[in-house]
Amino acid sequence: MQFKHPEILYFLFLLVIPILVHLFQLRRFKKEYFTNVKLLRQLQQQTRKSSTIKKWLLLVTRLILLALLILAFAQPFFNAKEAKNKDNELIVLLDNSFSMQAKGSRGELLKRSVQELLESFPENQTFSLITNDVVFWDIDSKTIQSELQKLDYSALPFELDYLLTQVDSKKPNTKKDYIIISDAIGTNSKKMESLSKENDVYFINPKAENKNNISIEKVSLSQVLDAFYEIKIDLKSYGETTEAIPVAVYNKEALIAKSQVTFDRIEKELKINIPKAAFHGKVTLQDNSLQYDNDFYFSISQPKKQNVIIIGTNEKNKFLNKILTENEFVVTNTELAQLNYNAIEDQQTIILNEVAEIPQALTTTLLSFYNKGGNIILIPSQENSIQNLNSFCKNFGSFQFSNKNETEKQITKISFNHPLYKNVFEKNVTNFQYPKVNQSFTTSGNGLPILQFEDKTNFAASISNKIGNLYIFTASINKQNSNFQNSPLIVPTFYNMAQAKNSSKTNTFTIGENETLIIDAILSKDEVVSVSNIENSFIPQQQIVNTKVKLAFGDYPVKSGNYNVKQAENTIQEISFNYPRTESDLSNINATLFDNTTTVNNVETVLNDLQSKRTDTALWKWFIIGTLLFLLIELLIQKFVK
Repeated sequence: MQFKHPEILYFLFLLVIPILVHLFQLRRFKKEYFTNVKLLRQLQQQTRKSSTIKKWLLLVTRLILLALLILAFAQPFFNAKEAKNKDNELIVLLDNSFSMQAKGSRGELLKRSVQELLESFPENQTFSLITNDVVFWDIDSKTIQSELQKLDYSALPFELDYLLTQVDSKKPNTKKDYIIISDAIGTNSKKMESLSKENDVYFINPKAENKNNISIEKVSLSQVLDAFYEIKIDLKSYGETTEAIPVAVYNKEALIAKSQVTFDRIEKELKINIPKAAFHGKVTLQDNSLQYDNDFYFSISQPKKQNVIIIGTNEKNKFLNKILTENEFVVTNTELAQLNYNAIEDQQTIILNEVAEIPQALTTTLLSFYNKGGNIILIPSQENSIQNLNSFCKNFGSFQFSNKNETEKQITKISFNHPLYKNVFEKNVTNFQYPKVNQSFTTSGNGLPILQFEDKTNFAASISNKIGNLYIFTASINKQNSNFQNSPLIVPTFYNMAQAKNSSKTNTFTIGENETLIIDAILSKDEVVSVSNIENSFIPQQQIVNTKVKLAFGDYPVKSGNYNVKQAENTIQEISFNYPRTESDLSNINATLFDNTTTVNNVETVLNDLQSKRTDTALWKWFIIGTLLFLLIELLIQKFVK
C-alpha cells in the first residue's frame, strides 16, 4: 500500500492527545467511608469498575477513529496492474474507405463510428486520429468534432502498415495504445502480429447487414458506327441479385439512354448506342448497397484530323490514300527528294513507303519525332539493303533485319491482344483468307508482334517508348510482292496505326494509379496546364515535349467526375476520373488479421478497460467508512455501556 500524501501521516502524533486526556481522567482522590454506608460503598466500587471499562473502550475507539481519519487524508492506494502504461498515447486508426459506406444495424458504418468516437471520448482526453487520407495529431473530441462530422470517404484503401509507419515516424520511441476501427475488407498487414505483442491493440469491427452489391466495372467504346458510338458497360454482381437493375447514360445533365440488366451470372455486359459526338457524361445504376461504384464517368473527344506524310511514289501510295481519307486525315504525299523536313514536327504520323535508301539525316529527324510522341510506319523496299534498314532500326531498339527470304509465306496469325486491334474483332478469327508475300526479310529483336507468318516470324511488329510508336513491316506491300492490299486486314491495320494517339476512345483514368496522358499543346516557358471541374482543381505533373505535353496524375484528383484539361481559360481536352473498384466486394473480409488483438464492440468499452487496468485502487473511501463506523461505535458505547 502506498500513500498519495504521506506527509499527513505525521498527524498520527495526535493520537497522544486522547491518551493523555484518558490518563488525566483516571486520577481521583481516595475517600474513606463510614460504617453506616458500607452497603453503598460496595455498590459504588462495582459502578467504578464498569466506568473504567467504558473509558478504556472509548479510548480505543477514539484512537482507531482518529487514526483512520488521518490515513484517509493521506489517501492510501494500491498500484494498478499496468500503472507503467498509464501515460501511453492513444492512437485511433479509422477506416474511411468506400466499403464503410455500407449500412449496419445503426446506419452507415463510417458515420456511426464517427458518432461513437464523439460520444465516447471525454472532452479533455487527448488522442491522435489517422484515417486513409487525413491525419489529426494530439487532439480532443471537442476540437475535432466539426472535422469528423465532415469526414468523407476516401479512394485510398485502408493500408494498415502504411498508417502504422506514419505513426512511428511522427511518434518514435513512445508507448502507444491502438484502437483500430475497420470492416477489414481487403485489409492486410505484416506488422499486425508484432504490434499486438508490444502494444495494447483493440479492434472494433463494424459489419454490414447487406453484403449484396453491384458495381460498374468499366465503360469502353466497342464500336464506331456511322451515326452512333456503341459503348460496352461491364457490370459485376457481388452476392445474389434477383431484381432488374436500371442503368442510365447521361451526357452532362441530359439523359441519353436507359436500360435494365438482370444478373443470371456474376459478370454482365450491356451495350448501348449513343450519338456520335463529343461526350462528357456518365453511366449510372441504382442499387441498395454501396454508392461509390454506381457511377462511371467517361469522355469521348471530338476526333481531330491527323496530319500524315507518306514518303514514297504516287503509284505505290494509292492504297494508303484510299484508307486515310480526307474526312479524318490531312495527307501529304511526297517523294524523298522533295520532302520538307521542317514539316515533320507538325505531323502525327510519318509513313516510309518502300523508300529505297533511308538517309541518315531523315533517321535523325524521325528519331526526334518519335521521342516526342510521333508515329512512324516503315514499309521496306525490296531494294533496301539490310545494312541501311539496321542503321535505321538500331536507333529505336534491338529490332534487326538479318536476311532476305525468297520463299512465299502466308500471314496466318493475328495478335488480337495488341492495342492496335482493340475493339476491332468481336472474337478471335481463325478461318480468314490468308494473305501472302513472295519475298520478305527475316527479323529478330524486341518488336511486339502484330501479324505473323505461318512459321511464327513477324510480318508486322511494333516498338514503343510509351509516347511514340514505330510500326515495322518485314515485306513490301506492293501488288507485285503481296496480295495484302486485297485483305480485309489492311484497313484496320493502317487506319489504327495512323490513328494510334487520336482514335475515338473513352478518356477515362483511375484515381490513384498515376496514369499519364499526352495532349497536343504549345506552352510557353513558365506556362502550365491545369485539370479542373466545378468542385475541384489541380495542376498535374507535366513534361513539355515539343508540341505535346505529357501529364502524370499521381494520386489526383481526390474525387471522381468529369474534368477539363485547361490551358489558361481554354479547354483543350475533356477527361474523366473514376474510383478504383477495390472495395466493392463486401464479403472479402480478412477474418484472421485481428486474431491477436482484443476485439470489442464499441469505443466506450476500450476506454473503460484501459482505465480499469491503469487506474490505481484508491482506499481512502474505505478509511472514511471505517471512521464513520467507529464514530457510531463510540455513540453506542456512550449510550449503552454504564
